[in-house]
Amino acid sequence: MFNKERIREEIIIPPYEGRSAFLRKGEELIIIDMDGKQVGDFVCFNHADPTEYVSPVHMRASLSSIRLKTGDFLYSNKRRPLMQLVEDTVGKHDFFFPACDYYRYKVDFDLEDHPNCHDNLQMALKKYNIDPPVIPDPINLFMNNVVDDLGDYFIAEPLSKPGDFVRLKALDDTVIACTTCSQDLAPVNGWKVTSLKMQIVEAR
Repeated sequence: MFNKERIREEIIIPPYEGRSAFLRKGEELIIIDMDGKQVGDFVCFNHADPTEYVSPVHMRASLSSIRLKTGDFLYSNKRRPLMQLVEDTVGKHDFFFPACDYYRYKVDFDLEDHPNCHDNLQMALKKYNIDPPVIPDPINLFMNNVVDDLGDYFIAEPLSKPGDFVRLKALDDTVIACTTCSQDLAPVNGWKVTSLKMQIVEAR
C-alpha cells in the first residue's frame, strides 16, 4: 500500500495508550486502523511554538463544517493550517467531542481508574516537553458521530475496516500525539479497544 523505503518511522499505539512523534514540514503521517473500528484521538502542536495547536473549534469556523473531508486543512488556534488531510479511506471522523477523561468514567460509569484519552495524550506529549495547562480538544479519527436534521446526535460504531487509514501532511514542523480511544463501555470503538499504527513518510 505504501512505499516502505520512504517511511522514516513506524509507531504502534497499543490499546489504552498514546504515542507522540515529531514531523518535519512536508512529511506525511499515516494513521492506520489495524483491526478496524478503533478511534484515535489526535492532537497537533507547532513545534517552534507549542502555544499554537490544532483547534477543532477554529477548524469548524474556518471550514464552515463539522465534517472533515479530504483536502481540508487542520487549522490552529491562531487560524493557520498546521496540517492537511490528503488521503482518507473512511470519510467519517469527528472534531466535535472532547477526549474522554477521568470525569467521564467517574461520572457516567462510577469508575475511578479507567484509562482515558486525556491522560494518555498528556503523557505522550511529555516526550517532547509539551505539557500545556489544558490539553486541546482532539480530532477523533474514525469516530462515527451521527447527527440528525435537528442537530441531535448519537455515537455509532466506526465505519473503518482493518487497514483503513488517513494521511496527513505537515505544513510546518509539528509535534503530534495520538491515543487509541479507551472507551470500551459504549459503541465508540465497537465495544473493544485495539491498536493503531502510525507511519511517518519522508518529504518528497
